[in-house]
Amino acid sequence: MSSTALDIRQQQAVATPTRVGQATAVEQSRAVAEVQAAIIVAQQCPRSVQTAIAEMRAACEQEGLANRAFYRFPRAGGAVTGPTVHLARELARCWGNVQHGINELRRDDDACQSEMQAFAWDVQTNTRSSQTFIVPHLRDTTTGTQQLVSMRDIYENNANNGARRVRQAIFSILPVWFTESAQEICRKTLADGGGKPLPQRIADSISAFAKIGIVVSQMEDKLDRPRDEWTDHDVANLLVIYTSIQRGEVTKDIEFPPRRVTSDEITSAAPTSGAPKSWPKVAQPAGSAS
Repeated sequence: MSSTALDIRQQQAVATPTRVGQATAVEQSRAVAEVQAAIIVAQQCPRSVQTAIAEMRAACEQEGLANRAFYRFPRAGGAVTGPTVHLARELARCWGNVQHGINELRRDDDACQSEMQAFAWDVQTNTRSSQTFIVPHLRDTTTGTQQLVSMRDIYENNANNGARRVRQAIFSILPVWFTESAQEICRKTLADGGGKPLPQRIADSISAFAKIGIVVSQMEDKLDRPRDEWTDHDVANLLVIYTSIQRGEVTKDIEFPPRRVTSDEITSAAPTSGAPKSWPKVAQPAGSAS
């Protein structure tokens, strides 16, 4: 036998476990049985599309879900918006017979990275979407990347990256018309504002932004119209922006950049040479010449 063949056999012998523990064997059997049971239940209790639509409408008409249905973050000098993982999970529940989740396959502290897997599986139609990806133990900051060493920071970083993949996996197996209808209903719910009159919602928006240092003029510049002309859609967009700022997805300086004074404005505001056209009158002492 050649030395190469002997080395390969030795490597295979080392890589193969000598025995399988009872707990591992039980877990493997349980996983197989769980998958088989999910398929059998899905075939015996198929989803009702009409019931799924009714549940989706009822969920998206709730203000609590609509407020968390959309995200917003900066990119390339603009902003990217879209449906959140919260909406995706709720739609998966309404559609029924859908399994989804995140698995941490391996964590390598020496290489400062984790191998993750996100998946979504329609058990009834056997439609599955999964993605295996590497998550570096790093965080982007304004001064560059920062290495994560805390177990809590690593966990939250993995969970945030996994949630984005799960969102895409769920939306990839759900019907497009189902997800588009849900987003439209959520937008209408935001625009309705829980039945509050539009003037009250405008006043509430101004008050909420004032607490984070945003004035009315900045909001008017953002919407490109005075507040007297704001619509339900404008207030809904402001709510998405405010929620994204509160969640840390975008900063207020990016959404509402500080207004810079131009040189033309400085020149036009500067006083002209010579005496002003009129001086303020000064009270004369009693008995003095006028």
